[in-house]
Amino acid sequence: NRYILAAVDYLSKWVEAKVLPTNDARVVCKFLKSLFAKFGAPRAIISDRGTYFCNDQFAKVMLKYKVTHRLSTAYHPQTSGQAEVSNRSLKRILERTIGENRASWSDKLDDVLWAFCTAYKTPIGCTPYKLVYGKACHLPIELEHKAYWTLKQANFDLAVTSDHRKDYSNCEVFRALSFVLYSQALHILSFILGIQYPNLID
Repeated sequence: NRYILAAVDYLSKWVEAKVLPTNDARVVCKFLKSLFAKFGAPRAIISDRGTYFCNDQFAKVMLKYKVTHRLSTAYHPQTSGQAEVSNRSLKRILERTIGENRASWSDKLDDVLWAFCTAYKTPIGCTPYKLVYGKACHLPIELEHKAYWTLKQANFDLAVTSDHRKDYSNCEVFRALSFVLYSQALHILSFILGIQYPNLID
């Protein structure tokens, strides 16, 4: 394996990457199809001007999934700045993970991706994992001690109880307000037996 093909979501900063022996159009299209099956097709994809992106096979995939393909400006990496930042971070984490054993770098990619996606990102105010899946990622140390689950369950029970109490209070307030409005709309009329009231008949 010689290459890493990476895809970055601009909103959540989530990264998907795969180790590949080649970087031709076939493996790129296969990688994108697997992403579309997991996350759905995006509105647009921004890529560099490599031949593995600029070819008929890639264009057919974009047309099939109705995805707009935008090319970054040549010699202007800022166009795909998010990808550049993510690539640097992945490279830095990978270097620290493998240490001196460079031969095993391809086996560590999943760990690197996990570390990246569970790390706090200042621009989004949380981790990419939480933004994508709607919950925090449970790390092995948390699962081992079960501290996170216990705390989460306690917080969940308190939150549900609080929500139910608020719902009940809102319901009581609404009932009281409805009664007041109904009472204000009432008009008490007195009738005398035997007398007709034509003005009250539509």
